[in-house]
Amino acid sequence: MSADDRRSPAALRGLLSLRPAPRRWPFAARVAGCTAVLVGIAWAAGDIGAGLIATLGMFTADYGSRRPYINRAVQSALIAVALAAAVTIGVWSAQADWLAVVAVSVVAVVAVWLCTGLAVGPPGAFVFALACAAGVGVSASHRPAWQVGLLVLAGGAMAWMATMSEALTDPRGPEKAAVAAAGQAVAAYAEAAAADHIAARRAAAAALVNAWVVLIDYQPRDTRTNRSLAGLRRANHALHVLFTDTMAAASSGMSMPPDTASLARGIGALQTNPAVIADRDENRLPMRRPATAVQLLRALGPNAHSRRVMVRVAIATPLAGACAALFGISHAYWAMAAAVLMLHQGDHRIATVRRGAARILGTFAGLCLAALILSAHPSGLWLVAVLALLQYAIKMSNVRNYALATVFTTATGLTIGTATHPVDVAELLTARALDTLIGCGIAILVFLIAV
Repeated sequence: MSADDRRSPAALRGLLSLRPAPRRWPFAARVAGCTAVLVGIAWAAGDIGAGLIATLGMFTADYGSRRPYINRAVQSALIAVALAAAVTIGVWSAQADWLAVVAVSVVAVVAVWLCTGLAVGPPGAFVFALACAAGVGVSASHRPAWQVGLLVLAGGAMAWMATMSEALTDPRGPEKAAVAAAGQAVAAYAEAAAADHIAARRAAAAALVNAWVVLIDYQPRDTRTNRSLAGLRRANHALHVLFTDTMAAASSGMSMPPDTASLARGIGALQTNPAVIADRDENRLPMRRPATAVQLLRALGPNAHSRRVMVRVAIATPLAGACAALFGISHAYWAMAAAVLMLHQGDHRIATVRRGAARILGTFAGLCLAALILSAHPSGLWLVAVLALLQYAIKMSNVRNYALATVFTTATGLTIGTATHPVDVAELLTARALDTLIGCGIAILVFLIAV
């Protein structure tokens, strides 16, 4: 039995389960508020279509929510510009069907390379391919490409403010949260170490690595004089030592002191002096990730996993668009976006199939929700409220359950795309359902053949 087969029951059971997540409602409320402001201003100005286009820039808020604020500020600004560029390319390419297919495919492959090589994190390359595909659809508004790009950039600026606003009250909030999570994970492993619980050990290791990345890789180079950051690094170093000692004790059949778990939690919460476990050499320079250029070159290496993922995306994306076009489906580029979504993370077989099942299930449920919204024909302030609530629901669910987030994402996309002009709701929903089936089916087929 393969490793994938052993993972399959648990993977499929987890399709509808809710993962634990840190408190999300303040962030979700800020993003929803910014969305309402964008669309509300456009409505007041008599051009609500401009506000709907600008909401595409709100995807910027999906990135870097756990990064330190200085690093997040730079990353979010770059992503806002990249999203605006992707949408602009989509609008420009809409002049010919074949050009739109090529544009979405190229944007998808380049986005996979950059997001994988630079470890951008979820939602990764998919959003850029989606933005380019949305640009093809937005071309129906007959706005100049540069104007559409500026509107999306304005939305990205609003998202930037939403993601950065907490820095005013707690400048080291993400670093503290990462160390606290590492302390909790090490404590959970210490409590389960007598049985050498594999899941707890892996969770602790992952939390410690994440804390290291937040405290070292995502920090400016010259931060050794920052007392707050130095204290967090000492705490993380002590947790690493405590984790190693616990793992060594478990492997030799020994038991750790009964207060090990409470000690780990205290260090993670910065309530216990980490020196009781270990002292950190402040003069020793920490190991960092390679330079950006080196990471990108490695992502193109002959044995790089990211390169294999790029090849799969490069094959599946245009193939999905071509198949959708052969079936006479309007806006076939949505099938291309679905194919990118399936493949861009480079998951193993069961995870890829599970993502496809979640995408299909969530899309169909989202189509039902969209049918209810579109049949009510919301306009004006009602439309503003509906979009704000949908954005809030997306941000609350996207780290807990992918299928649930897809429900609200699908409804949001259809509401944005059709709110300013009459549509045949049944025809629209049927086309989107077929798009999803074609895109996911083509992606799984390409993945299985490639593997």
